[in-house]
Amino acid sequence: MTMADEPATPPGWSRRPLGELCVSIKTGPAQRTEDKGRTRADGGTPLVLPRDLRGRRIVTEDAAAVPAIPWDRARTLAKYELAEGDVLLTRTGTVGRCALVTGEHAGWLFHPNLVRLRLPEAGPVGAAYLVACLSATTAQEWIRTRTAGSVIPSLSIRTLGELPVLLPPAAEQAAIGATLAALDDKIQAHTEIARATRVYRGALADALMSGVLSAES
Repeated sequence: MTMADEPATPPGWSRRPLGELCVSIKTGPAQRTEDKGRTRADGGTPLVLPRDLRGRRIVTEDAAAVPAIPWDRARTLAKYELAEGDVLLTRTGTVGRCALVTGEHAGWLFHPNLVRLRLPEAGPVGAAYLVACLSATTAQEWIRTRTAGSVIPSLSIRTLGELPVLLPPAAEQAAIGATLAALDDKIQAHTEIARATRVYRGALADALMSGVLSAES
């Protein structure tokens, strides 16, 4: 489907290709063999992996196990550092999962199977709205039809740049982005509660089954 094939836009809205909205669309730096297996505990700049994109956020459960790039090499990769407001998207495998970069992950690097979308500071689209747009059914279907049929599905930067983005007026766009971002924050909070509860349940079960604790106490 091309821009011309898209359905009519609502009054006051517009439609532009993603590439026109971004300052840059960049894949992560190639990994060196000697860097593999290194973690944040060994020192270095943390690396976001495709699996870390969950619920439109970056989620790393075990901080010590986060992969890292040695400081000396990381200093040469400054152009690949993440900034608050960037958007990450998986470009191979499970293509199309996206996440908003928050201040927590500013300065991190990102895996070569991810694409970083960087927006201008005063551009026509906000980061929260763009994440909502990219994760919507229409965009996901657009991406799916352009990656189907491959042994390992992948999406090129050129193709991604052609993705049509529907732009409502600024006030409406901000409201949509804020509303859905707030729900994503709630989802992440509940996901963390569920994860912590699973860990607690496992530890409690071991203690009860070994007689360390009594269920009646």
